[in-house]
Amino acid sequence: MNDAIAAAPVTWADVEAAAKRIAGVAHRTPVATSSQFDAKAGCQAFFKCENLQRMGAFKFRGAYNALASLDADSRKRGVVAFSSGNHAQAVALAGRLLGVKTTIVMPADAPAVKVAATKGYGAEVVLYDRAKGEDREQVAGRIARETGAVTIPPFDHRDIIAGQGTAAKELIEEVGPLDYLFVCTGGAGLLSGCAIAANHLSPGCKVIGVEPAAGNDAQRSLRTGALVHIDVPDTIADGARTQALGKLTFPLVLRHVTDILTVSDAELVEAMRFLWERMKLVVEPTGALAAAGVLSGQLDVRGKRVGIILSGGNVDLKAVGALFA
Repeated sequence: MNDAIAAAPVTWADVEAAAKRIAGVAHRTPVATSSQFDAKAGCQAFFKCENLQRMGAFKFRGAYNALASLDADSRKRGVVAFSSGNHAQAVALAGRLLGVKTTIVMPADAPAVKVAATKGYGAEVVLYDRAKGEDREQVAGRIARETGAVTIPPFDHRDIIAGQGTAAKELIEEVGPLDYLFVCTGGAGLLSGCAIAANHLSPGCKVIGVEPAAGNDAQRSLRTGALVHIDVPDTIADGARTQALGKLTFPLVLRHVTDILTVSDAELVEAMRFLWERMKLVVEPTGALAAAGVLSGQLDVRGKRVGIILSGGNVDLKAVGALFA
């Protein structure tokens, strides 16, 4: 085992601590089932509905955990984050609840509903143009240097990862051991946190990441054992337009994740259609990645108990209407 894998930066104890920190603030989201989905996939599926989390996505778990962990001096200086939308809203809401000033760096082409919500939670939004090659981390870094704000990245952060892992913790505590856990994958904060929880609470559970086919950096990284960096992928899953796993998430994925699958945008739309029409669940494209991975049939899950994280439900209704049309 190489040094990167051996030095696991986040543990089950961190997930437990995060669960205590967010208790009573984050929603303990419901678990949904569908006999129609079970018949379609041939398994017994349990959907963790993070689309019904505060601000509409799992990201609130990690953001609140991270901001609540700051010392008094850091809280006074405020925080800066960079995100395409859900992490932005999560940090903004957590900041409002904790009295911490927030500045969020967002791409100019981020869904309008996510930009509006971020501003609505009280954050200052700074836009950048990723089409022109502007780098969000550099923009955030400049703001941090100028203001003294603490940077809260969207996935590569101990407290973020631990907070996201509480979603799987709750799911397994409620439904019992699982054979598989499917998790949407961008930078793998959710995937690695949930994998830590699943490996502890349900030994033998195979944790499967699912990412857009246009952005298969995580799959290539896991399967080759070397960190792969790609161009910004062109996909409707705007929350998974990441270019590489992080310094913290990559070794956690190597250590805890069984495999990573990819699905096309067309498969995402069909999974969304099923979730909206059959289960009455408003789920965004990124939020449907795990369900699409199960329905893709790439893994034989027949007769198995399968957990599925529905990661978010923040959608632009006009855009979704066009996708469904």
